[in-house]
Amino acid sequence: MHQQTFAAVTFEQYRKPTRREGFLDEMTHVGPWAALVAAIEPVSPKAEGPGRPPVGVERMLCLQCLQQWVNLSDPAVEEALYDSCAMRQFVEIDLGHEPVPDETTICTFRHLLEAHQVGEQLFARIGAYLAAQGMNVSRRTIADATSINAPSSTKNR
Repeated sequence: MHQQTFAAVTFEQYRKPTRREGFLDEMTHVGPWAALVAAIEPVSPKAEGPGRPPVGVERMLCLQCLQQWVNLSDPAVEEALYDSCAMRQFVEIDLGHEPVPDETTICTFRHLLEAHQVGEQLFARIGAYLAAQGMNVSRRTIADATSINAPSSTKNR
């Protein structure tokens, strides 16, 4: 990772670590990431010619795991990464140096895993590895309440 920028520095004196942050920090340290990346590398896109370089395999793998663990769609995980410092740290994104992968990139990577039938194997390996460590990961949901103005119904009199 690059030198830390002001975007990554916290100025919150009374900040308390959250459960999500603790969970993601633990997953960073216990996950068999190198072995999983090695399983994806043969089918991952390579940088060829002009255009955007591919996002790193480990980053996209972490992003896919995060998406599964928190039960988020492609657009929702993109937005959550912009919103949550803990999630950005897990995926190793520093907004001072780079943007979050967009929903199309996230979707394309997931389809790559599905096309080569790698995704289910990886998640099974992650589950088995975590179970061997005495851990159990289940899906969670982040609720996003959006408020909209709507006229009241005239039928409710």
